[in-house]
Amino acid sequence: MTQRLTQEQLSQIVTEVEGLQLRREAELDQQQVKEILQELNLPPELLNEALIQLNRRQALEVQQRRNRWIVSGVVTVILVVIASTIFFMQQQNSTLSRIYAQQDRITLTQDNGGDLKTISRQTNPEVLYRVTLKDAPLGKKLALSCNWIDPSSQIVKQNNYQTREINTSVWDTQCRYTINPTATVGNWKVQMLLEGRQISDATFEVK
Repeated sequence: MTQRLTQEQLSQIVTEVEGLQLRREAELDQQQVKEILQELNLPPELLNEALIQLNRRQALEVQQRRNRWIVSGVVTVILVVIASTIFFMQQQNSTLSRIYAQQDRITLTQDNGGDLKTISRQTNPEVLYRVTLKDAPLGKKLALSCNWIDPSSQIVKQNNYQTREINTSVWDTQCRYTINPTATVGNWKVQMLLEGRQISDATFEVK
């Protein structure tokens, strides 16, 4: 069955054929090229080598363009990753900066609900620093630490730990230190830090 063409298709075919004819007329065969080289006093026997060099140069240009596209793509991906990392870190820092200590208390292992201000070292007590955090991020784990500081301002004990996955914005946590009978008497301090940022502290006296 003969394919029928629309007027628009016919116009497109005419345009395409004219373009092919112009390109064909613009092309030269090897004999014509050799004649031109002779007219320019150039050795025609070098035509084949020149064609090889030309093809190599064109192939190199194509490869260079491809490499530039690849490099551009890799650089774009790296920039996106860096931007995403910076954004995530900013979001993380913003989340952590909102956390603060709503309440803190010093107790012994047996918590009676009070806040000890004086502790006897003779009983070798284990002291707990209980802190209630506010605006804790749900689904996250927090890296906390505590510094136990004696009257000479020396850190005699440091707790480093990670909380469980947080499931409520008000979160109770604690760190502990056992005060032995040889501990220095006087005013002590305990500090709680979140990712290195102090969020609470308390003082107590050791007798």
